[in-house]
Amino acid sequence: MQPLQQNAGYDRAITVFSPDGRLFQVEYAREAVKRGTTSLGVKSKEGVVLVVDKRTTSRLVEAKSIEKIFQIDNHIGAATSGLVADARALIERARIESQINRITYNEPILVSGLAKKICDMKQLYTQNGGVRPFGSALIIGGVNGEDVRLFETDPSGALIEYKATAIGSGVNAAMDVFEENYDEDCTLEEAIELGLDALYEATNGAATENSVEIAVIEVATQAYRKLSDEEVAKYVEALIERNTEEEEEEAEEAEEAEDDSEEVEDVEAETEDAEDADEEVSEEDDSE
Repeated sequence: MQPLQQNAGYDRAITVFSPDGRLFQVEYAREAVKRGTTSLGVKSKEGVVLVVDKRTTSRLVEAKSIEKIFQIDNHIGAATSGLVADARALIERARIESQINRITYNEPILVSGLAKKICDMKQLYTQNGGVRPFGSALIIGGVNGEDVRLFETDPSGALIEYKATAIGSGVNAAMDVFEENYDEDCTLEEAIELGLDALYEATNGAATENSVEIAVIEVATQAYRKLSDEEVAKYVEALIERNTEEEEEEAEEAEEAEDDSEEVEDVEAETEDAEDADEEVSEEDDSE
């Protein structure tokens, strides 16, 4: 007989809990998100910044055909990671909910309200037979007047609000950068630079002007805007320059530390030689 696996049988249907209270299909959906490329969101006092890595797997692919940042309403945008088709379905649902709110109440939907509606839909797909969870996570950012909001939605339907967050394969490296450098009083320009710094770390320096996409939702205009290729190129060039200078400084410091250690070793060697010479002289005096 083959030994029973710990999750044997409990991952065959989304409606079945394991004995320790886990839904394995939801966890598998989270793994699909982790395998996606990195997407970031940063909140500032002037608005929200969304930054994504949309690297292509082949030089024959048209980079513009890859969409990872979407406009949901005039004042709301979203960045995705995970299964692209699932993300597109969620974005369409978000747009419909936004328009329903405008028609019903004659006012733009709240960012928090839209995020909750999307999470409600995700949660329904974790408790019904014959369906599967969405293998995609969304970072939803927007403005309502002076109120700037940024949410992350999980495949389970969980909802968390962040000041800065990341999803995808490089999430740990990106969150380390946010934890260390985020400032609540940062401007929109500083938020863009911080997002690019985090993306640079998350991609191990592989960020280029062709693989980066940036969108902003500003408090001043109450409008979503995707940055042009020229603007993105300018920010990426500045990013590469900053990191090149930092790497050169670190290399210089390492060389100086190595030189100092060599000098210390030389001094220690000279001291040992002098001590050995003194011992030899003292032994000769004793023999005489």
